[in-house]
Amino acid sequence: MDLLNLTFVISLAALLSLVCCSYPVSAGDIVHHDALAPKKPGCENDFILVKVQTWVNGEEDAEFVGVGARFGTVIVSKEKNANQTRLSLSDPRDCCKPPKNKLVGDVIMVDRGGCKFTEKANNAEGAGASAILIINNQKELYKMVCEPDETDLDIHIPAVMLPQDAGVTLEKMLLTNDSVSVQLYSPKRPLVDIAEVFLWLMAVGTILCASYWSAWSAREAATEQDKLLKDAAEEFPNRRSDISSVVDISTTTAVLFVVIASCFLVLLYKLMSYWFIELLVVLFCIGGVEGLQTCLVALLSRYFMRAAESFIKVPVLGAISYLTLAVSPLCITFAVVWAVYRNTTYAWIGQDILGIALILTVLQIVHVPNLKVGTVLLSCGFLYDIFWVFVSKKLFHESVMIVVARGDKSGEDGIPMLLKIPRLFDPWGGYSIIGFGDILLPGLLVAFAIRFRLSTHHYTSSPHFT
Repeated sequence: MDLLNLTFVISLAALLSLVCCSYPVSAGDIVHHDALAPKKPGCENDFILVKVQTWVNGEEDAEFVGVGARFGTVIVSKEKNANQTRLSLSDPRDCCKPPKNKLVGDVIMVDRGGCKFTEKANNAEGAGASAILIINNQKELYKMVCEPDETDLDIHIPAVMLPQDAGVTLEKMLLTNDSVSVQLYSPKRPLVDIAEVFLWLMAVGTILCASYWSAWSAREAATEQDKLLKDAAEEFPNRRSDISSVVDISTTTAVLFVVIASCFLVLLYKLMSYWFIELLVVLFCIGGVEGLQTCLVALLSRYFMRAAESFIKVPVLGAISYLTLAVSPLCITFAVVWAVYRNTTYAWIGQDILGIALILTVLQIVHVPNLKVGTVLLSCGFLYDIFWVFVSKKLFHESVMIVVARGDKSGEDGIPMLLKIPRLFDPWGGYSIIGFGDILLPGLLVAFAIRFRLSTHHYTSSPHFT
């Protein structure tokens, strides 16, 4: 394997190890079926996420997300069926004894600890509460289950647990305002969100654009070579335009990809942190700038041919065309602006533009030379996906691929090497995302197929073909 091929496989493996699987938000992930948590009559609800919308002095305010308990009544799924109910603070705070004040249909907020969850719920229901919000003593949510020996499970009010920070905010609201009301409901996700349709179109469109660009570039190079043969230009007998910049994957490269990608993935999993995400953002911006620059130069060179064919020597970088020199500052500025504002609601647009440009460039430069290599590469990619998404759960007690793709343990909203679109019609919000690997790997094969078809047609129609 030559140095160029080795460099490619390391770079591609590092890129694809990050996001070789898509992780779209599924329609049922607000419900968690836990086979380990005990079930019995009166304590057999599924654990579902619950929206807790607050209203302060009659005006809509903050919204929190909690989790429903195994016991109690089921939370309504439609917002219009959920009543706005006054929120009250329990006295005593843990509600391990019957509250001193009559609640008359209020939602009561209590602290976790001191007694069983079901005891708190029974005391709240006995005082006239219409629902109970149990505030956890940690920032995470906790599944409220029944003890094996419990019998008093005839509870007819819903019970919801909220994280500690939500409880602190609600308590401040109660202490500083005259009236605080809440609305409890658990809306269902749509089976298919329009974001997934657009994400599919984006991925397929990127593959097709990159494939035809690669094929047309190869065809132009072949046409230029035919002209040289026809003119018998002995000075340039083997000139092939810019084909020298193309990297052909070998069978060894395809196999080695799995090993190197796995090493990078484990490294990312072990070192995942805020600063590591920042490093990935920098690397993504560098790749995005290069990709965006390549795409813009290729697009504009047809309109500014003189600038594209005129070069200037730059220290370290070497000879660069005037067009590249003019486009580069714009690409760098775009990437920097995205990096600075990447946590805003509209930052996904810039991330997708940089990501698509990077994918287009990779598929333009990297080629599968034959069907054998394509088969080996995609087979290795399939095994890689299966192992790190599903089998890794048995070794690491969680899916390594999904943990890395979501950016867990980093405090950030996922890694940047993803295409993402907000779920516009999903009441729970979030994003539908797809990893670069899910586009690049099939894209390499599609690009080969289109190149093969066009090159075959070219040579069969060439006057030199016999």
